[in-house]
Amino acid sequence: MAGVSRSVALAAATLLGMTTLVVLLTVVLLSPPLKDLVAIASFLLLSGGATVFLGLVAPRLPSPPWLGSLRSKFFFVSVVTAVLALVNVGFTAVLMFLSGHDLALLAGLLGFSVGIAIFVAFALSEQTSRSIRELVDGVRRMSAGRLDSRVSIQTNDEVGELASAFNTMTDRLRSSFSRERELEQARRELVSAVSHDLRTPLASIRVMLESINDGVVSDPATVGRYIRTSLTEVENLSQLVNDLFELSQIDAGVLELHMEAASLQDLISDTLESMSAQAAVHNLSLKGSLDGEITPVVMDTRRVQRVLYNLVQNSIRHTPPDGTIQIRARDVGAEVQVEVADTGEGIQEEDLSRLFEWSYRTDRSRSRESGGAGLGLSIARGIVEAHGGRIWVESVVGQGSTFSFTLPKAQAKGAAAGG
Repeated sequence: MAGVSRSVALAAATLLGMTTLVVLLTVVLLSPPLKDLVAIASFLLLSGGATVFLGLVAPRLPSPPWLGSLRSKFFFVSVVTAVLALVNVGFTAVLMFLSGHDLALLAGLLGFSVGIAIFVAFALSEQTSRSIRELVDGVRRMSAGRLDSRVSIQTNDEVGELASAFNTMTDRLRSSFSRERELEQARRELVSAVSHDLRTPLASIRVMLESINDGVVSDPATVGRYIRTSLTEVENLSQLVNDLFELSQIDAGVLELHMEAASLQDLISDTLESMSAQAAVHNLSLKGSLDGEITPVVMDTRRVQRVLYNLVQNSIRHTPPDGTIQIRARDVGAEVQVEVADTGEGIQEEDLSRLFEWSYRTDRSRSRESGGAGLGLSIARGIVEAHGGRIWVESVVGQGSTFSFTLPKAQAKGAAAGG
């Protein structure tokens, strides 16, 4: 309603302003009698008012069938405008008592101008109509599922801007659709991997327990070994379930962090103590060091410990015997950087940028010797990013890899963040 009121006020102001201007020019240039001046002003107000009224009302009324195209609307507007000019000039000429010869000549010139104006309007509308038809065809192709549809940008006006926006929209839709298909494929692969990782240990546990229950295995040593193996498989299954639960929290952005000031030196020491035995089994040397003095960092100690465990375990799996794994921490200004460097097999360059995505799987980074679906690196990324840090990897095939992550020194106390 406010928009209509503004349009009416603007139209009235324009009509009165133009009428006043014409009357003033007529007085200055022609000095007509008062009666003729009133007649001219009245005619201008009447004809102009009717035209303005038509211009305000017409867009809000249903268009007749013969005005169904943009070109026909341009044509109609040109004719109405030209006819209005012709009537105004003709009426003024009659008031000025022009001779019939002069009036006929003036009418001919006006008719010529009307014809040229209509042709120009019709010609100029061709490009706009063609662009709009191409846009409509593009929309129809896209609605039919052809997300590669594009339209050519032929003008620099609003239609060209609309065509550019259409092309941008199709590019983003195509990218989103492609990404959605990749994620859907990755979900299917993850479900398949998890199903396999669940089915295999469950089948093993079932066979061992049935053997014990049916008396097929009865000697205490074998029974004890079966029970210990079953407990190990159950532990692997529990770890897989925990991984999936933690990954779902990260993906949903509801990972809760219990922040407190803690020492990275203590964290590295605990990691060395916990992982040394596993490294020794693979004949690997596990070391840790601090480059200079590092102040305590506000973090969720348990979850950052999980990050270190995941990175070290990943290095242990992919470092040949007699290799070395080094954990280092150093101050880098506003952040503390932690590195886990190994002398392992390295990672192909095409895998580096997507290594931490749960939807991306490679044998080098996403396989476990027993149990699990290889989600450790994805979980590590989620935890680090929940702290406001970054995680990345640098690697040379055949020489080893260095996994690095940073933790900001300043964090909001008691905050809960989402990955």
